[in-house]
Amino acid sequence: MTPLPTIAIVGRPNVGKSSLFNRLTGSRKALTHDLPGVTRDRVAGEAARPAGGYVVVVDTGGFEPESEELFPSLVRRQALKAIAEADVVVLVVDGSTGLLPQDLEVAGVVRRLGAPVVLAVNKADRRDASLGAGEFAALGFPVVPVSAEHGLGLGDLWEELERRLPPSSPEVEPRKAELAVAVVGRPNVGKSSLLNAILREDRFVVSQVPGTTRDAVDTVVQVAGRVLRLVDTAGIRRRGRTDRGPEVLSVVMARKAMERAHICLLVLDAGEGVTAQDAHIAGLALEHGRAAVVAINKADLLPAGAAARRDLARRAVEALHFLKGTKVLFVSALTGVGVGRILPEVMAVGEAFHSRIGTGELNRVLRAAWEAHPPPQGRKPAKLYYAAQVSTAPPTIVLMTSTERPLHFSYLRQLENALRQAFPLAGVPIRFIMRRRSGRSA
Repeated sequence: MTPLPTIAIVGRPNVGKSSLFNRLTGSRKALTHDLPGVTRDRVAGEAARPAGGYVVVVDTGGFEPESEELFPSLVRRQALKAIAEADVVVLVVDGSTGLLPQDLEVAGVVRRLGAPVVLAVNKADRRDASLGAGEFAALGFPVVPVSAEHGLGLGDLWEELERRLPPSSPEVEPRKAELAVAVVGRPNVGKSSLLNAILREDRFVVSQVPGTTRDAVDTVVQVAGRVLRLVDTAGIRRRGRTDRGPEVLSVVMARKAMERAHICLLVLDAGEGVTAQDAHIAGLALEHGRAAVVAINKADLLPAGAAARRDLARRAVEALHFLKGTKVLFVSALTGVGVGRILPEVMAVGEAFHSRIGTGELNRVLRAAWEAHPPPQGRKPAKLYYAAQVSTAPPTIVLMTSTERPLHFSYLRQLENALRQAFPLAGVPIRFIMRRRSGRSA
């Protein structure tokens, strides 16, 4: 697969980098807020080039060259990696504030790294922006006034970018994710560390401070001929403990990542065991109809021997009982133990999530389960006339029956268990749709 050209968006905090990213990619993947420092990880998305073909656009956190604090230094490291990998850098400044010392520092760093640079003077729609526009030319980069909020100046920006990008190749398609995997869990269970261990690089900002990750960050990898989109998400707290604006938005982004995923990799903390919030997050995955794999991280903290793992696995299965047959993996992002099992298990669950059961086999299994334990429906026994799988991801089955009343969820669970015993559907939700048909029409 031919790699796509890359544009990196950099700049000091709160100049509108994420807004420009969302505008270029036509998405809302990057988290935006009035507070500085909301974006911390690199967020990547694909954009259609006006000349044809596609390009990868990478949003970065606010660049603070001289800060020695924890988060700014981690964000700076991610931004430097994005610049080093980019074909073109878009340096974003705030036209309404004029040229600030921080802008000069960022410009100096970008210039030293040698990548072609286009200077985007954002917020050009504001009245005070025109007053300081001329001073930005002193940086020595091509200057393009834009308004990311209102979409102004994007044509001029693309024109400058196209002069510096490799020639467009319309026949090259954007990288499509065959399998989207959202890595979800409570704050500080090690989601980003686990993804870094899977990818074998420091792709995500990691610290001991809960809530480090705020955006839902996509990374595309190819494994055994399959393309996987791994999405790191913010830790999902209980609603009562989510009180700050950016944190509320990050939880919303995490839930949206679950919606667009095929599989949720639910990360638990071995040191804390299975909590009510873990069960709540697993319930969200089921609510969205997503398949699931459970990874119990920090397994190196457990006592030696198999007994502790067996006990924790049993408690996880009991607490997450509605995720029938979900695979429970013990892993350690710190030591790398068990990490190699994650992607093969995810791909196996992905196959089941998209599987289609033959109509004959489906009816044979469901009829046998129905006849062995018919649903309680009064004097006249209910009949199952026909079953058909109408869609995948998740497997959805229509039941043609004679019953006038909906089948109780506990009875549908019996039918679900019969399907799981007959077919490899571990960790995959199964949905039933009821249809009534009279005996004569049947």
